Amino acid sequence: MAKYKSKLLERKEIAEGTMEFHFSKPKGFNYKPGQHIEITLINPPETDEEGNSCVLSLVSAPYEPNLIVATRMRDTAFKRVLKTIPLESEVYIEGPYGPLILHSDYTKPAVFIAGGIGITPFMSIIRYATKENLPHKIFLFYSNRRPEDSAYLEELKQK
Repeated sequence: MAKYKSKLLERKEIAEGTMEFHFSKPKGFNYKPGQHIEITLINPPETDEEGNSCVLSLVSAPYEPNLIVATRMRDTAFKRVLKTIPLESEVYIEGPYGPLILHSDYTKPAVFIAGGIGITPFMSIIRYATKENLPHKIFLFYSNRRPEDSAYLEELKQK
């Protein structure tokens, strides 16, 4: 799979203990809603046994200008660095990967079951299906311990 350079453009907290990261979309990078990428930090100021790379599902839909991922902020060097490096810092992106995409037979409903941050690939699919006005019936079951932990809850309530 191809390796691209990208820049961190934005970061924000989207739920308690969960952050969203926006990266520039490299020229020629194409993906399907629901796929994921591997992000590798370039010369990070710290590292640990988890390494300098992390695989994250794309939250963004292909029509969006940037690549967006979200993650629970566990205590790893990768996530500490991603949370604190300056905006415009470069990273490597590899991908896209993964077969988790919406089926093409719109006569069959799509049923998504997500817990916690597992909502991310489904957000990509739901955003795309909504924008494209796809005829699929989509049912989402999304669980968290508390509403404060639920990424994208307000956006989902509107769909």
